[in-house]
Amino acid sequence: MSWTEIVIELPRAQAEQVSDALIEAGALSVSVEDADQGTDAEQPLFGEPGMEPVAHAWERSRVVALAAADADHTAMVNEAKAHCEEIDHLSFTLRHVAEQDWVRVTQAQFDPIPIGQNIWVVPSWHAAPQPDALVLELDPGLAFGTGSHPTTRLCMEWLERHVQAGCSVLDYGCGSGILAILARKLNAKTVEGVDIDPQAISAARDNAARNQCPDMNWFIPAAFAIEREAARYDIVAANILSGPLKLMAPMLASRVANGGALVLSGILARQTDELIASYAPYITLSVAAEREGWVALAGRKEH
Repeated sequence: MSWTEIVIELPRAQAEQVSDALIEAGALSVSVEDADQGTDAEQPLFGEPGMEPVAHAWERSRVVALAAADADHTAMVNEAKAHCEEIDHLSFTLRHVAEQDWVRVTQAQFDPIPIGQNIWVVPSWHAAPQPDALVLELDPGLAFGTGSHPTTRLCMEWLERHVQAGCSVLDYGCGSGILAILARKLNAKTVEGVDIDPQAISAARDNAARNQCPDMNWFIPAAFAIEREAARYDIVAANILSGPLKLMAPMLASRVANGGALVLSGILARQTDELIASYAPYITLSVAAEREGWVALAGRKEH
């Protein structure tokens, strides 16, 4: 089946209303883009992690609606206009969407990722570029953690340097399970992961099995608190965000065994001092590495 995109440029104040109206009129999907994308007037529209952007669209927005090629596009736009208050006219253009193998197109966006000295994160549809390297087979999914984000890479590189055979590791906020699985492949003996999202726990279990690491435990926080109340670990890793990391400082530090290490990421460089201060009563942290404006903090528990 072939498709057509209906393209409408309009002010920011009208973008959300027109988008909703197009869906009501039968559009299969709608996206909003910066109409000035690729020019000097292009406008970034991102907030800090965990926070909503200040604006929800661009000053000059481009609404793109997907419809079947044989649909009555003019009627669809007119019906959408009828749903919109204070809009008398909507000008639009049409773009043909070429038929493609969308699975192949999507997969082409995700190549194997080299990390650290000897780690490759490899989607299932690729062969490992270096089969003798430490290979993690991981497909992009709903749970965070594919190795592409700087915070994940920072933690993985730290683990590669510090995990010793036979040690115990806790991955708090495990997402896809990538850090926990890496620790197990680095010969950690006991590895456990915790996440508030049951979907992440399910993804982590599946990824562990795919990587021949079935002997791992995965928990929702409440179950973890009960079943592992007395557990202490040689390494505790948490790649979350600065806000939750600050709130969890007493708990995370308490999970580190005497002489063990804590590594944190999900922290913007400008948040470093605040995070270090939050953990100072429990463990002394310092910057272990920095990448693209993100930092990993690490420290060892001396008592």
